[in-house]
Amino acid sequence: MAKCVVVLTLLLFAAGCSKSPAQKVAQLTEEFVYTSLSFSPSSATAAGLHEFKKQKLDEMLDDFSPASLDRQQKTYEEFQKRLKEIPAESLAPEDRADYTVLEDQTEAALLDLTVIHSALHSPTMYVETLGNALFSPYVLEYAPKPQRYKAIIARLEKIPLFLDQAALNLIASPPIWTEVATDENQGNIDLVDKTIRTGVPDDMRDAYARAARPALEAMNKFQAFLKNNLTARTGFDWRLGQDRYTRKFRVSLEIGVEPDTILDQAERRLAEVRAHMLELARPIHAGLFPAHHDHPELSGDAQVNAIVGEVLGKIAERHSTRESYMDDARKDLDEARSFVQEKHLLKLPARSNLQVIPTPEFMRGVYSVGGFNAAPALEPQLGAFYWVTPIPAAWPAERVESKLREYNVYKLKLLTIHEAMPGHYVQIEMANNVEPLGRRLLRSVYGNGAYVEGWAQYATQMMLEQGFANHSAEMDLTFAKEELRVVANAILDIRLQMLNMTDEDALDLMMKQTFQEKEEATGKLQRAKLTSAQLPMYFVGWRGWNRVRDEQQKAKGSAFNLAAFHDAALASGAVPLPVLGRLFK
Repeated sequence: MAKCVVVLTLLLFAAGCSKSPAQKVAQLTEEFVYTSLSFSPSSATAAGLHEFKKQKLDEMLDDFSPASLDRQQKTYEEFQKRLKEIPAESLAPEDRADYTVLEDQTEAALLDLTVIHSALHSPTMYVETLGNALFSPYVLEYAPKPQRYKAIIARLEKIPLFLDQAALNLIASPPIWTEVATDENQGNIDLVDKTIRTGVPDDMRDAYARAARPALEAMNKFQAFLKNNLTARTGFDWRLGQDRYTRKFRVSLEIGVEPDTILDQAERRLAEVRAHMLELARPIHAGLFPAHHDHPELSGDAQVNAIVGEVLGKIAERHSTRESYMDDARKDLDEARSFVQEKHLLKLPARSNLQVIPTPEFMRGVYSVGGFNAAPALEPQLGAFYWVTPIPAAWPAERVESKLREYNVYKLKLLTIHEAMPGHYVQIEMANNVEPLGRRLLRSVYGNGAYVEGWAQYATQMMLEQGFANHSAEMDLTFAKEELRVVANAILDIRLQMLNMTDEDALDLMMKQTFQEKEEATGKLQRAKLTSAQLPMYFVGWRGWNRVRDEQQKAKGSAFNLAAFHDAALASGAVPLPVLGRLFK
């Protein structure tokens, strides 16, 4: 018997050795996506993976114990070692794309586990992980309601241990991270005690109540820990610094360009866009403010700010009310969908699964305006969600007006295009058709951020090029302001994380140089402190998408077809943009 086992082992080893580089990449892809998702059951549910190795992932919470983190580190180190043994230069373009994503994701995971140490410093990571673990089975109808509530109850039972581990792990946190985590944790408390509780099937109410009671006690205990303990442990800076930021920037964006080069490009583009906005604003300004005569008493930036600022101020007066904001976003979605269909700009997804809903409270620290939550890659028929963050009833009139002026009728349309149609929703829906499943998961769950955010920006530009909003001068100026904001995103992130930019300089950049309302600017500054290497994705991704389109137009000449280009580019899923051009047939 022992001899048979040895022979079988040798045969399996020989079979593994005889695999081609492409087969090895496919095998690693399968192992990576399923193993990494098993490390995060909350992410697994959102991706549509409900069981792994006989474990019911929907009933589990993420394990942040030292033993689990050590196991994860060893697993990623092994993946990295096996990747390096594959001759990447011999791979065909599709396999090389997967190889690159795997390379970046293993490096990103190891960077966090061994250098950045989010588990020791980021309370928002725990709060948002927990919120997603509870919200996904509540909102995604992947199984009958009783089965999903059974999973929620099982996760509720694990919350005390989960939050005790969080409190043990967290040794120091920047004040802004603790503050946001406190707000989001209250959102989780309300999610359990109000939102989810209201939908419990009648015959499960007692079981839910029994599980919710200690869970809520643990969440309130964690709230006290955040307010009374972690607030005093401020010996950790949210800034990564040049070395750590550069490493994260490289693996997050995968564009082959360093942060200082992007900063230089963004700052030069800032001046160019401001000059363009002055050209757009002058004729509108002459009609709206004839007595101002283009402010001849001013010059340079002061004149640009006066002319452009006055026109944008007038444009901002056309906005929703606090009560109509959500419904107006829904109407904008219908308008954008009709335009895409009428102009035949791309093949729209066959599924009709998009819903417009309020942003979950536990995610409003980062998504203070809105966002997109994709349908699960393994269950794409389920819901996809365009999140629109409601304006709180408790806000004073000044804050409400600032928010509504920033997201006026023109900007709300641009937001809806970006997040939903034909932006993130269409892009990710098409990515959810990629085969085989391992590749789909890799490029959907771990897809390249510059590709994803760049598509949404490029799609907005393309819609206006094709005549959305009838080439309105007001819309063109609002979109130019949008580009300024994208440029500012890159400048902010790099300067804040690497070059110690102050809050005052950051707010000055946003409010005085890129015409953002105070509410928008303060929210973006908070986001820039909560995240890193994400805000530049809009700038570099947008430029990358335009570069790929230009290359394809040049290569195909008169045979170039815009819709065919979009369909082919979206069919690949979110690969690094330098790789995308090599995937066109």
